[in-house]
Amino acid sequence: MALLQSRQPVPNSQTRRRFSLKYRGGTLYSLAAASLVILFLVAVFAPAVAPYDPLAANPIDKFLPPLSSGHILGTDELGRDILSRLIYGARIALFLAVVPTLIALVVGGLIGLLAGYCGGVVDAVIMRVFDVMFAFPGILLALGISAALGAGFGSMLTAMVVVAIPEFGRLVRGCVLTVKENLYVEAARTLGLSNIKIALRHVLPNLRAPIIVMTAMQTGNNVILGASLSFLGLGAQPPTPDWGAMLDGGKSAMLNAPHVATIAGLAIVYLTICFNLVGDAVRDRFDPSSTNR
Repeated sequence: MALLQSRQPVPNSQTRRRFSLKYRGGTLYSLAAASLVILFLVAVFAPAVAPYDPLAANPIDKFLPPLSSGHILGTDELGRDILSRLIYGARIALFLAVVPTLIALVVGGLIGLLAGYCGGVVDAVIMRVFDVMFAFPGILLALGISAALGAGFGSMLTAMVVVAIPEFGRLVRGCVLTVKENLYVEAARTLGLSNIKIALRHVLPNLRAPIIVMTAMQTGNNVILGASLSFLGLGAQPPTPDWGAMLDGGKSAMLNAPHVATIAGLAIVYLTICFNLVGDAVRDRFDPSSTNR
């Protein structure tokens, strides 16, 4: 009996390490998801949560450091409460992370579905247009579109949608080229179903997993892109509380009041990390092979 017990398998160090990493990763994913939920609630109920009016200026109290009397995170160059502006700015940050992604998903997904299913000349033309767009880095393409349309929130939103459309289009096209060769698609053609019905009923539902993963990852990218455009003056215009604009407003005071830009920058980084962690969790959920590395 003692001999049999001594031969029981003992987890090796690699197995224990994988379990530890998986446990810690799951904890990080949960914290990231909880942070996004809390931030969303704070943004929705900003008027009730923010201690001050984010647009109320008080030049006498400008550049107050964090933990000052009545201002937990201090004040900016105009004496406005930084915490209140962060809370209201979360509305724009979350909006730019989610809405352009969803619009690009619908438009780019339909274009990719059309290109992959129809093939031929339609596919060639669409992919050549995407190739031209991919020739430019996303930030440069967004800058060009925003500059051409003029500075403002609407032009920034349009630029972010246009930049993301080829990403979703190429993804959906590649998946469609694989799915449409399956036997159930051939059976649907044999039954006389139209191309539109086949694409919507039999092809599109099988693209759910890669689309969800791409959507989750793109939201994190849009946080950085939106903040970058606002930082360059092409997004929401002052005095609108926007994290990118707050970062821009604080860059000139980095020597005497570094907290103004630093706090806004940390908020952008933290939101991006949360979205990326949730995106990783979604990817692991729909692609189990990624967890076995």
